[in-house]
Amino acid sequence: MKIAIISDTHGLLRPEALTAIESVELILHGGDIGSADILSQLAQIAPVHAVRGNNDLNLPWATDLPDHLTLNLNGWPTLLTHDIADVPALLDSLTRLIITGHSHKPLIEWRGDRLYLNPGSAGRRRFKLPVTLALLDIHAEALEPQLIHLLP
Repeated sequence: MKIAIISDTHGLLRPEALTAIESVELILHGGDIGSADILSQLAQIAPVHAVRGNNDLNLPWATDLPDHLTLNLNGWPTLLTHDIADVPALLDSLTRLIITGHSHKPLIEWRGDRLYLNPGSAGRRRFKLPVTLALLDIHAEALEPQLIHLLP
């Protein structure tokens, strides 16, 4: 299973992002979406699961979005939430994949038998941080994450 993980679009869905994710089977958005149109565009590529970010909280179209999701991705118990600060209160002992956004700083890090993944920000560049998203190949026995840089 190949999935795209995108976050912090803040109302901007770059053509480079659409090109990078055109062949995925599922899309996860880690919040700070910024516009319902972003989710509509992503849904034209593959099914989308999204959580609200702090900048989505007062937007009428985002009221039905959850603050976090637990998913089973090809046998991998997964937690999707916007802010890593919320992870300790939400973490289940079986969770093996933790996906967050918020910081705009990409992260792919194994902590024991858990993969922590932050795709960074795919929207407007913040400070000198890269503009990125992540692709994740999920096999029954392995996770293969890849960070995709959208701008030089």
